[in-house]
Amino acid sequence: MAKAPIQVVWFKRDLRIHDHAPLSNAAAAGPVLPVFAIEPEQWQASDSALRHWQFAADSLADLAQALGTLGLPLCLWQGSMLDLLAALKAHYGELVLHSHEETGNAWSFGRDLDVKAWCQQHDTPWHEARQHGVVRGLKSRVDDRNAWEEQWEALMTAPTATAPQKAQAAEGWQAFHHIDVQQLHGLTLGFDTTPCPERQPGGRSEGRAVWRSFVSQRGRRYRGSLSKPLLAWEFGSRLSPHLAWGTLSMREVVQSLRRQRKKHAEDTPLSRSLRAFASRLHWHCHFIQKLESEPSIESQTLHPALRERDPDHPNLIAWKQGQTGVPLVDACMRSLIATGWINFRMRAMLISHATFGLGLHWVEPALHLARLFTDFEPGIHYPQVQMQAGATGTNALRVYNPIKQAQDNDPSGEFVARWVPELTPLPLEWRAKPWALPESLRQRFGFQPGKHYPLPSDFECEARHWKKMLYELRRTPEARDASQAIVDKLASQRRPPARRAKKAKADNRQQLSLFDEWGLEDM
Repeated sequence: MAKAPIQVVWFKRDLRIHDHAPLSNAAAAGPVLPVFAIEPEQWQASDSALRHWQFAADSLADLAQALGTLGLPLCLWQGSMLDLLAALKAHYGELVLHSHEETGNAWSFGRDLDVKAWCQQHDTPWHEARQHGVVRGLKSRVDDRNAWEEQWEALMTAPTATAPQKAQAAEGWQAFHHIDVQQLHGLTLGFDTTPCPERQPGGRSEGRAVWRSFVSQRGRRYRGSLSKPLLAWEFGSRLSPHLAWGTLSMREVVQSLRRQRKKHAEDTPLSRSLRAFASRLHWHCHFIQKLESEPSIESQTLHPALRERDPDHPNLIAWKQGQTGVPLVDACMRSLIATGWINFRMRAMLISHATFGLGLHWVEPALHLARLFTDFEPGIHYPQVQMQAGATGTNALRVYNPIKQAQDNDPSGEFVARWVPELTPLPLEWRAKPWALPESLRQRFGFQPGKHYPLPSDFECEARHWKKMLYELRRTPEARDASQAIVDKLASQRRPPARRAKKAKADNRQQLSLFDEWGLEDM
């Protein structure tokens, strides 16, 4: 009797055993070999960082333990996935590959194309399952936007895949196991190796604990804390890295959230916060769909009329290091370096200040922030950066004044004081704009702008210049035609309530604003 082919389960950004259809399907078909390939080229990509790897390493350790309860190993291979497939083919003969679809960066897209070609060449079936509401190969949403909504809802309401009760491990897997789980944190992988001492830990057990604390306690203050960097750290859901690395599935979070909303329907503060959180879950897949449909968003300015900016600029280094002389901007950047997370409004402000206040081209700031965000999700990150930088030609220009943002969202100055300690000698009312400190107070507090803390550039004048220029570029007939084509291909729309139908009709080609659509990186 012929042996059943080995069922290879390829884990990527789906590091869990629950609601994992590839694992469940493989276990039902024959001997299972779960694998994770530590691919050098992935970690040498310019948007990768050590903090990403460390979160993944936590999650892989947790995954290995969970697989062990099923009697399965986790085979950790160091090298390309193509080399692993070739080695497995030579050893086992027949293979069947199982994985989730992935919408990642340019490197992962190219890698998956290579894997597809290898599977076709070697008559190896590759079964890919969906874990998000992203439609593979979708080129336009203009024909029927409701159809996209309906398929998302159908996927999210479908039963979750249960972890297999019985699974047979493939024999001889040790020959392809290059590194023990305990050694994963000894690897210093990543294009950027900046330490992240306050990084959020990874792993499904951590993700479940974060979720429980949010729906039982922290979520009560979610809605009122989102814009404030100090409060959002504590009262945001903090699920974003777990969704980015798939330790929790989007579907199980959506279903759990809906149960919690019913349970707490009479608790008005918590109910309102959970409703606000639900809207952000909903937009997660909308943004990843943009990158799926237009992969060039990662590296090319979306709107052809808006591509004229100098990619090299002397203010870039100061912005990266949190030394711009603008306290809230610097506090956010320094916080990101140390923690790997900042709330949604501050992310938007950082891009706004880089591209409008400093006149930087958006690409290098996008890559720098990608490396700093532990929860980096390419499909959310790149479309959002371009939208905030005014590079889409379809969204209202939003320029955030960091002085006003400090007054509104850090009124006590506590967040700035923590991350920009140079300013602690100053009275609260001067911490948001220390360059304006009168000479008499400079002497009293022993503080000299430019000596104890950098002097900023004229960011308000710079922002007015770029805003005016972009408005003028967008008014040409050619630019308007290009904008319409972008909307037809990529726009995601919210169906308006009936009472707003008249206004919605006039604006029905407009996408949502940044803060309605930021997706999962703000959680």
